Amino acid sequence: MRVLAAMSGGVDSAVAAARAVDAGHEVVGVHLALSASPGTLRTGSRGCCSKEDAGDARRAADVLGIPFYVWDFADRFKEDVIDDFVAAYAAGETPNPCLRCNEKIKFSALADRAAALGFDAVVTGHYARLEDGVLRRAVDADKDQSYVLAVLTSDQLSRAMFPVGDTPKPQIRAEAAERGLAVANKPDSHDICFIPSGDTQAFLGAKIGIRPGAVLDADGTKLAEHEGVHGFTIGQRKGLGLPGPAADGKPRYVTGIDPDTGDVHVGSAKDLEVWMVLADRAIWTSGETPSGPIECVAQVRAHGGTAPAVAEAVDGGLVVRLREPLTGVARGQAVVLYRPDTDGDEVLGSGTISGTEREPHSYASELVSDSAR
Repeated sequence: MRVLAAMSGGVDSAVAAARAVDAGHEVVGVHLALSASPGTLRTGSRGCCSKEDAGDARRAADVLGIPFYVWDFADRFKEDVIDDFVAAYAAGETPNPCLRCNEKIKFSALADRAAALGFDAVVTGHYARLEDGVLRRAVDADKDQSYVLAVLTSDQLSRAMFPVGDTPKPQIRAEAAERGLAVANKPDSHDICFIPSGDTQAFLGAKIGIRPGAVLDADGTKLAEHEGVHGFTIGQRKGLGLPGPAADGKPRYVTGIDPDTGDVHVGSAKDLEVWMVLADRAIWTSGETPSGPIECVAQVRAHGGTAPAVAEAVDGGLVVRLREPLTGVARGQAVVLYRPDTDGDEVLGSGTISGTEREPHSYASELVSDSAR
């Protein structure tokens, strides 16, 4: 096959490209320029798309003996990822920009251009596995990225390759060193790639500006003022601007955000528990929407906890009834569903969280029984 290897300048994408070459594919490397004004150097493990990263990707391609190009996707990245990120926070949501980057850039804009140029697939260094078109968790649980890939459609997955998902990260680094790749010990990128300072609140403040509001307790008592709902996320405990803990001495957490009034609600850890997750923009990785309720395992953050659940497709979205409560569930995040009879290993689909309910639903198990009749 003729495949396009997306090379970020890191060790994972370099080894992924190398394995594609070993498999006998005709490989061409490409580095995505996602910043209109890339810095010369990275800041430790923060940032990406710097000139240093482009240089590292080019040197890796030279070692592998494959053609290499830099493609400018800065405008598309700003519109589909950065602007979306800012708008979501302004609306009181907590987005995951990696999800949008995979959905809109790497497996849409990039994949579409690759197809137009005659490439059969796009190769990336994501930690996930594809087996007969089925998306699965990576062998290395700590590096697993199936959550941020669950927004991909069956068609997008059919044109994707994840060669490193079957190998633990330490072995990937060792393999890179054996191949003579200079990026073998390059630090992994952390935080949000387009905020190299790591100060998300300052970045958002500069984009959104000051929009004063109040921090309220469960009784509606005003505890403090703030400069904008973009400075908060569900489950947040620190940086609330409160004079101290609750009357019982226990910490307070953000339990609700109202972008219209500017109110930020705080409460106890118990107040964070949710038993139902509502989502829109449902994507089923098999390409087929289930005809009724299904048993699944739900995950609401990239490396967050999971809970057994019953999910149902409703009007293009999802209703996910949890058998055990999850905490820190915020609008704008994704809820990803895994197949329970594979130990939560196989991805079923995903949706963008639009709401939650905090009351348990004892009838969740009955839904599956009814659908099986």
